[in-house]
Amino acid sequence: MKKVVVTGAGGFTGRYVVSELKSRGYDVIEFVRKKNATGQVECDLTDKQSVKLLFSVIRPNYVIHLAALSFVAHDDVRAFYDTNLFIALNILEVCYELNLELSKVIISSSANVYGNAEVELISESQVPAPISHYAISKLAMEYVCKLWFDKFPILIVRPFNYTGLGQSPKFLIPKIVSHFQLRKKEIELGNLDVFRDFSDVRDVSNYYVDLLESAGQSDIVNLCSGSIYSLSFIVKKMEAISGYEISIKASSDFIREKEIKILGGDDSKLRNLTNRKPIFTLNETLADMYFENFK
Repeated sequence: MKKVVVTGAGGFTGRYVVSELKSRGYDVIEFVRKKNATGQVECDLTDKQSVKLLFSVIRPNYVIHLAALSFVAHDDVRAFYDTNLFIALNILEVCYELNLELSKVIISSSANVYGNAEVELISESQVPAPISHYAISKLAMEYVCKLWFDKFPILIVRPFNYTGLGQSPKFLIPKIVSHFQLRKKEIELGNLDVFRDFSDVRDVSNYYVDLLESAGQSDIVNLCSGSIYSLSFIVKKMEAISGYEISIKASSDFIREKEIKILGGDDSKLRNLTNRKPIFTLNETLADMYFENFK
């Protein structure tokens, strides 16, 4: 059987993962906070009994848990833990109590758990050093999930930065792209001297399904491209794509108190498990985002 529950199915990543799963023949049950499309199931994942009722009826063979509070600058600290930690615990407890025979559970964490590592490309062996409540909530979730490694075939994935069509403009890359689409003369940004590993969400969705089908379990895997880029490089790329230059205004409003300067991932384990390289280059991703409004 190929019945898979995807939590956070209505979100940016979830929509792409659901599409990829369906293209490979999976029967996908889309868990969302608020139903707005056919085939979606509305569920309050913080309510364990609601989760248990739905899982008892569905009895999935796979679970991909994507639901999270993912905006690092969110100002409700408690919400990070209520969402990122306890929802994962609810799901695992329910699966165990229902004695589900799961072929694979994919749990989405975050590369932010690494903090300011003193290496350019971070491997999974790097000791985590989170510097935000978001990252701490994700690391706490990882430790909880590890308690279940002997009960279910679990893979914890640590996505690095990724972007693409449909990402909220509150995130940095869509913000930059939208300024160029609107031909703005100026953009306010924080520290441009930071470096990130950027992937395309289409590659990331492929990796999620590849990992679901892989032999990996009881392990942690980076989701990354293995390449890093500065934010100033992103702006220059957008200038080349759009054909005009934009003035950058430095603003302290966009500089975090504890900023991660370099966050790049070693993708060796990912490639070994999936036998896949990224399909989309950063330039292709940015161009697709920029020209979408002109189609």
